[in-house]
Amino acid sequence: MDIRFYNTLTRRVEVFQPVTPGVVRMYHCGPTVYDYAHIGNFRSFLLGDLLRRFFEFVGFRVDQVMNITDVGHMTEDDRADGGGQDKMELAAQRLKQAKKQGAADVDNPDDPYRVAQFFIEAFLEDAKLLGMKVADEYPQQMPRATENVNRMIEQIGRLIEAGHAYLTDVGAVYYDVASFPDYGKLSGNTDLAQLNAGAGGRVLDEHQQGKRHPADFLLWKHDEKHLMKWDSPWGVGYPGWHIECSAMALGTLGVDTLDIHTGGEDNIFPHHECEIAQATGATGKPFANYWLHARHLFVEGEKMSKSKGNFHTLRDLMQRGVDPAVLRFALLGAPYRQNANFTFKGLEDAEKQVRRLRGIAPPAPQGAGVQMGDSAVERAFADALADDLNISAALGELNKWMGAVHTSTADDAAIVQRIDGVLGVLHAHQSAKPPAAEGPGDAELDALCRQMHQARMNKDYAESDAIRDQLTAAGIEVQISKDRVTWRRKMKLD
Repeated sequence: MDIRFYNTLTRRVEVFQPVTPGVVRMYHCGPTVYDYAHIGNFRSFLLGDLLRRFFEFVGFRVDQVMNITDVGHMTEDDRADGGGQDKMELAAQRLKQAKKQGAADVDNPDDPYRVAQFFIEAFLEDAKLLGMKVADEYPQQMPRATENVNRMIEQIGRLIEAGHAYLTDVGAVYYDVASFPDYGKLSGNTDLAQLNAGAGGRVLDEHQQGKRHPADFLLWKHDEKHLMKWDSPWGVGYPGWHIECSAMALGTLGVDTLDIHTGGEDNIFPHHECEIAQATGATGKPFANYWLHARHLFVEGEKMSKSKGNFHTLRDLMQRGVDPAVLRFALLGAPYRQNANFTFKGLEDAEKQVRRLRGIAPPAPQGAGVQMGDSAVERAFADALADDLNISAALGELNKWMGAVHTSTADDAAIVQRIDGVLGVLHAHQSAKPPAAEGPGDAELDALCRQMHQARMNKDYAESDAIRDQLTAAGIEVQISKDRVTWRRKMKLD
């Protein structure tokens, strides 16, 4: 099977050829943990999860890393290192306010490490509910920036030795973009004369004095007053944002060249451009052979914004009765290279699709690396995904097959179980109720449905009706089939 991806680096569709046959090494830009991740973030994160599951489906071994950025940085452009307010300070302010209102519980919101840990735990909980394997089954493959500062310091030292970085009089270390001829190749920003301080000719302040070029970016900042700081050969301070990812990617995966690097399209410049310059500058080898970027997620046709009231997190949607598996299906439903439009009508359509799948195959434990069988629909499904992850075509093949399934057999259920190794909507979402929600959790609902089914098998319809009434009163709809009773939370989408 030829697998093809659109490579942002070369701007063309290319046949995928891993560095090591049969093995895929991937790195994905993960969350910066100073707030809850929103559904736009998860669209990008789920690209990495879909890639992993697809590669495992067609027989590859996958080494996957997604970082957690838990170092505070300034709120303005990351290449301008002076001024602004630390993001962890802003997060602490939000948590203090939330704690006063009883909506958050962090023991010391003045401690940036506790703030980071609070949002790390929140992210991991959300990611597990959305079936992200790297969070659920392989959390050791989610390195934290604060635990990898030594790797960053080592890489900065190598860049200085190679002539790609320099130290200023104020104790800052900068990458010299003029030393790297390929700077700008990923994004198309190859004319250094057109690059300035990142925001239209900003005048350099005292923290940036000594920069050789306005586009040079920060690797280390000497700052003994910063909330999170470490010793280094260049003074006590903290690393720049860009150096974190390149150091963690190479250090955790243990290679000089990755097969695939992904992220949202807003990461292309400057973040991914700077990652390439740092990694290749330190090793002399290509950083990643294939670059895949997810496009933006809009909400009801508009850019997501808190001021517009269309800013959604998984937790918000779960409070409205949305099953995380349904949200996962909705976020995966549009090809990654197209802008996606999240709508509540689309969410209802996704729920119908998930219910159809669950009607053929009940939830069951699923191990790592589910591989495809030899059925025609599985081959067609895989062939569609091999064409630059064409999820629309893949789901089209699946829907065509499901349309012909009138009475589910054990073989049909097995096919859906294997395909769900890629989709991930049957299994990983049955363990939690919405955060702070009232009423029964998923495990209790499963038990009630089993009791209701057994009552029907015993022809104890009074007991069955009583359980149905109990579920209905809790805002739960039930669906009865010959083999089982299933449930779903009513979504409140108005």
